[in-house]
Amino acid sequence: MVKLFKGVILFFSCLSMAYAKVGFKEINLPTDTLHPLKIAIWYPARNDSATIIIADNQAFVGSNVIKDAEPKVTANKYPLIVLSHGYGGSWRNLSWLAAELSRQGYIVAAPTHHDIDVTTAARQQSTKLWLRAQDLSKTIDAVINDEALSNIIDVNNIAAIGHSLGGWTVIALAGGRFDTKQFQQDCQTHTHLKACQLNTALSLNSSALNKSMLDPRIKAFVTLDAGLTRGFTINSLQKLNKPSLIIGAGVDIGDTDVKLESGYFQQFLAKPTSTYVEIADAMHFSFIQICKSGAKALLEQENKGDAILCEDGGRRERAEIHREVSFLILGFLSKVFANPDR
Repeated sequence: MVKLFKGVILFFSCLSMAYAKVGFKEINLPTDTLHPLKIAIWYPARNDSATIIIADNQAFVGSNVIKDAEPKVTANKYPLIVLSHGYGGSWRNLSWLAAELSRQGYIVAAPTHHDIDVTTAARQQSTKLWLRAQDLSKTIDAVINDEALSNIIDVNNIAAIGHSLGGWTVIALAGGRFDTKQFQQDCQTHTHLKACQLNTALSLNSSALNKSMLDPRIKAFVTLDAGLTRGFTINSLQKLNKPSLIIGAGVDIGDTDVKLESGYFQQFLAKPTSTYVEIADAMHFSFIQICKSGAKALLEQENKGDAILCEDGGRRERAEIHREVSFLILGFLSKVFANPDR
């Protein structure tokens, strides 16, 4: 844990450099799929224009941003962080984290993966799980070539953060290699895991998943209660020498056992570059947005079982868990992208 504390010290040293103003823009990137890739981008803003609230609805709390603000230019360029949401979610799920990272001097970009769609044709497209990693690579391309942002991005300092299936996505992007046969065999033993229950929906027997999804531009990665990890080969995980922060939820919701997911794959990562933390009172969905009063009843009414999206595992409110998660991630990133001039 010594290396984590060093990162925390670096984080504290950068607090005075925090940016209170958050710029926000959206890009609709044309693709060869049925729909454009929708990308949300947060960045340190220069101007003090009026703010708007994004990612806010009847169930979830949004955040204040300055839409299409002029980026803040400094002597040093900003690291880029790409975010990957969980199965069936959107960029809104981790918008709270994106805003906080932006306030601390990072440019953050999050695509909405095509996991679920009502049309049959789109559903066939969404089962191509390997497109998730491609989404992140395309997002990096789009942001570093964006006219307003290209000159302020440090292209040598790029990291990826993912929650749930997004955790799987960033592991693959960092160089983890999936083995469909290994996964199918493992699911015969661990049938209760949510990952195994998505076998058909995500085409988890497709040979396309066995191909490398590595993007060498990723210098570090963070996973938040990652899923589907037991299909990664031990050999590929052992070769992942990039800095990593693995955060798991200590309270199992019944099909996301942290010991069998985050705990499983982290044991094979290089110990000098990897840090593993379990948040004892966090549940799987503690990493998404804060829920409003009455959200549980509303979500349950719309879709039976969805009230779990607002459940946490202890007495702490989700906002407190978020503060801990932000603390850990910012400390980690401060160490990874340490710059005496930042």
